[in-house]
Formats: sequence, C-alpha cells, structure tokens
Amino acid sequence: MRIVVCVKHVPDIQSDRQLTEAGRVDRSGEMVLNELDENAIEQALETVESLGGKDHEVIAVTVGPKEAAVAVRKALQLGAHRGVHVSDDAIAGSDVFATAKVLAGTIRAIDRETPVDVVLTGMAALDGLTSLMPAVLGGELNWPELTVASDVKIDAESNTVAITRELDHVIETLEADLPAVISVTDQINEPRYPNFRAMMAARKKSVSTLALADIDVDPDDVGTTAARTTVTESGARPEREQGVIVTDSGEGGKQLASWLVENNLV
Repeated sequence: MRIVVCVKHVPDIQSDRQLTEAGRVDRSGEMVLNELDENAIEQALETVESLGGKDHEVIAVTVGPKEAAVAVRKALQLGAHRGVHVSDDAIAGSDVFATAKVLAGTIRAIDRETPVDVVLTGMAALDGLTSLMPAVLGGELNWPELTVASDVKIDAESNTVAITRELDHVIETLEADLPAVISVTDQINEPRYPNFRAMMAARKKSVSTLALADIDVDPDDVGTTAARTTVTESGARPEREQGVIVTDSGEGGKQLASWLVENNLV
C-alpha cells in the first residue's frame, strides 16, 4: 500500500492573515503545516500500520517555494516515510486548478516508480478555504474522489475503499475502487504529536525536490497567466465596533428584544 498525502504550507491561522497588493496570500509572516492536513497524515499512518509489514509507505507531497519544505518536514516528524517538494518559479500565482495539475503530475511521476494506491488530503487549506482541491485533483487524475470522510476503511485484498461522511441531514457511505482521492475531516482522528525521537528521525528521511520539467507539466499551464480566478479588490478587515453595554435594572430583556427586532434578527 502506497499512500500520498498532499500537504500545504499556510499562514498560521492565529496570525493576522492578509493579501498582498498582487492579490495573493501574504506569506511573509509565520507559516505552518496546514492543520487539517495533519488529519490526513494520521489517517495514512493508521492505514499502513493496520496493514503491517514493511511494504507500505506514506509519502508527503507539497507544492510551493523553498520555504514550503517546512510542511513536508513536519509531515515526516509526524511519521511520513519520505517527502516530495515541487518548487518552480513558474508556479507562483497558481490557482487551485493549476495547483491540482502540478500535484497530479507529481503523483503520476511517483506512480511510475512505485504504484500509488491512495491520495489523501485534508478537507480544506486554511488559507484559501475553497475545499475544491480533492475534487479537482481527482478530475486531473481521472480517479474517483471521495470527500469529507469522517471514517475510511481500505480493503487491500479487494483493492477498494469505503468512506462515511456526515452531512447536514444524512449520513452517506460511499465506495470506490482504488486508486482514489480521499479528503478527510478533522473529526476522523486525533493527530499524533511527534516526540523527540520522531523529530530526530525525520532529519534522516529523504525529501526530493522536483521542478515542472520533472513532472511533465507545461509552465504555460500554471502560474498567474493560467489562473482561472483573480482577486479584483481587497481591503483590511474593518475595526470591530464597540458593543452596546446595558446595565440591567429590570428592563434588560425588553431592551434586548427591541434590539433584535430593530436589527431584523427575529
């Protein structure tokens, strides 16, 4: 069983995130491994551990500039066996469609060396929050995509996968043949915390750096010029207005009800 986990280097969700003048995510501040990708890594590790043996592998893949390798290194600390970092100046400014094309090219390159059975992702990246990547990536690979899974069961003997996903008013069970692309929610597991030994071991694990030429992706198909979406305008988040403080002298309930009515909240 060989599982590829797509990971992303994103601004810390606790930081003051913003866009640059060019309409791109400002990545000059503190950057971390996308938190929701940790659930995908954990699911991959639990899957290969349940299968046992040494013939199973978890590969962390990321796309981005030099600094994005941090996301792969964190995945290795969590337990991934090796990493792949795709870095090329032409990729800058890519939207989700172009990024999916790069990821698909990378997965095909890995698959040519050793067949890939499953691609796992988090349900969203906490910078763009489009949640589109798993579906677009499945389309690029022409593989089934099973999204927002809260439970994943892979049957290595029948080469199939079944997921459970919980929607607003229904719980669905979906099945597909492998290979497949699967996105998982943050409810599926509790990601492990890397101990000192795991962090030291991660230093010895390999990280391959690839360019577009290595994965057979045309530079004209990625980057700003190929983007299907653009940011036309952005501005700073408005300052939070001071709330109204009411000292209740017996009329607080009436005042609250009046405020709700005036603001069309009831």
